[in-house]
Amino acid sequence: MLGINIGIDLGTTTTIIYVQGKGIVLSEPSVAACDAKTGKMLATGNKAYDMLGRNPDSVRVVRPMKDGVVSDFTVIQSMLIYYIQKICGNKIFKPNVILCTPSSVTELEKRTILDLATASGAGRACLIEEPLAAAIGAGLDISHPCGTLVVDIGGGTTDIAVITMGSIAISKSIKVAGNALDEAIIRHMRRERNLLIGEVTAEDIKKRIGCSYLRDEELAVGVKGKNYITGMPAFFEISSTEVYLAMREQIETVGDAVHSVLEITPPEMAADIADRGIYVTGGGALLRGVDIMINRKTGIATTDADDPVNCVAKGIGKALKDINILYDNGYIFKTREETSGSEE
Repeated sequence: MLGINIGIDLGTTTTIIYVQGKGIVLSEPSVAACDAKTGKMLATGNKAYDMLGRNPDSVRVVRPMKDGVVSDFTVIQSMLIYYIQKICGNKIFKPNVILCTPSSVTELEKRTILDLATASGAGRACLIEEPLAAAIGAGLDISHPCGTLVVDIGGGTTDIAVITMGSIAISKSIKVAGNALDEAIIRHMRRERNLLIGEVTAEDIKKRIGCSYLRDEELAVGVKGKNYITGMPAFFEISSTEVYLAMREQIETVGDAVHSVLEITPPEMAADIADRGIYVTGGGALLRGVDIMINRKTGIATTDADDPVNCVAKGIGKALKDINILYDNGYIFKTREETSGSEE
């Protein structure tokens, strides 16, 4: 195929871009800042993220992805146009782009994302499920008839998939992931402490002392926020136990979802998973003790992948190096005309 090959992990929280021959060239928050009146994009990525909660009325700061799917098509298209032009410059041939999607997206959502990609400057576009790309990126051998269970915990969704012979046999996607944990911390602080904090502060608390189980040694951090009753700025201390209790319901939901997938897995593949273990990828794998929590839920050895945040992007990169991985499993690059005329 003519044109350079680009892989885009367009996540709810982070956008990661892989270019064949160069590796990962961009990893920035999936946030954009736009002019409130004209809709013109003013900033994207880290610059836009720094504006969250600090923007004036004249600037709209948005996360255009919600629960793994597009929620603001105009902003996403502006972001894709910007990124593709930044990478490709004035090259004659349009690039071939692979985008990742949760395993549960509908055919309509797939066609919409393909259409967005081709409208944004891609010559041909192809979609691949996030857990499959994550498994490839984690270095797992999924080409043989042997069941492998991958839990990809992103920002908007957690995708659980049993993979065999290069394809997804069983999958489940739930809208409980990193962002849901942040929201749980925000709700807890308002309900129990009468304190208001933003999503950036909540995410920082989660990263610093968040845990998937009660720590034996309790930690605490100082945080700044706003008193809900007086409206005045406030400084307070929060413990790791309090953070765990705030997130416990969402953490349990993820564990229960993994358990439910195992319940419907055929016996032979379940035996393979018991031998090979469960692999956790995505930014959620960085939360302390996720592997321990899943192990306690299922009784199966659970391992966090190396560099879990970039597993999906690395998986796309490996697929781009060997296009047969895609073609052999039915992943076909389509032009804008082919996407519009698709009946599938």
